[in-house]
Amino acid sequence: MSAVPAESVETPEPAWRQRAVERSTRAAKLRAEQRVQRFLDAAQELIADKGTTDFTVQEVVERSRQSLRSFYQHFDGKHELLLALFEDALSKSAAAVREQVAAGQEPLERLKIAVEWLYDASTPREGRQSPLFTDFAVQLLVTHPDQVASAHVPLVDFFTEMVEEAVEAGQAVAPKPRRTASLIMQTAMFTAQAPSARVGAHPSPITVEEVWAFCLGGISGGPAPDRAPATAPPAKKAAARTGTKKASAKKSASATTAATKTGAASSPRRRG
Repeated sequence: MSAVPAESVETPEPAWRQRAVERSTRAAKLRAEQRVQRFLDAAQELIADKGTTDFTVQEVVERSRQSLRSFYQHFDGKHELLLALFEDALSKSAAAVREQVAAGQEPLERLKIAVEWLYDASTPREGRQSPLFTDFAVQLLVTHPDQVASAHVPLVDFFTEMVEEAVEAGQAVAPKPRRTASLIMQTAMFTAQAPSARVGAHPSPITVEEVWAFCLGGISGGPAPDRAPATAPPAKKAAARTGTKKASAKKSASATTAATKTGAASSPRRRG
């Protein structure tokens, strides 16, 4: 009588089959990436031609020479397509600023270069339209702030690295480097995009030098928040010592007066 195994033994998948599946998967992934890129390129061309994000999905499909069915296999709709373009643009910005700051020798110098680059890239210029940022991003900030935050991650990561390097080198104070990096980024971007500040009747735009001076003061201008100074300034120490001496003298005088009164009250009167 032959013995029957208690459990079935699984035969391992042949190596040739694994290689064939992996090759097929890679080919399918490459084709999908190419189709997605054609949709992105078509949308980018439409934005450049129209100077606005006001286009239809059908226009994108026709410009890309692909099918509507293929579009909806990769995107839920126009919003997701624009979001993909927005994320791609910010990812390229992070790569570009990394190249720029490579020329810097010191952490603060590299951070300064990054702030200047971001300010310049965010400054509106005649003939340079950026409806993806001036139109779509503004709406996205109101309706989907979490998506805006996610899209900015590559830039925030890089600015955080630079802030941390400055802290490690003893050139900056930032108890929360990532929040500090985010504040620096927002200061550069939104100041560049904002209308000129006015002093009296004359426009006075805030310059990139002023932006950098402001950011630099925030990370190297004093002790960290929620942290008391290790030592008091000499003037304050002297004032504290003088105050202590006065308080001690006053307390001693009060004690002497009280003791005198107590003694007088408790001593017996002499009879004549």
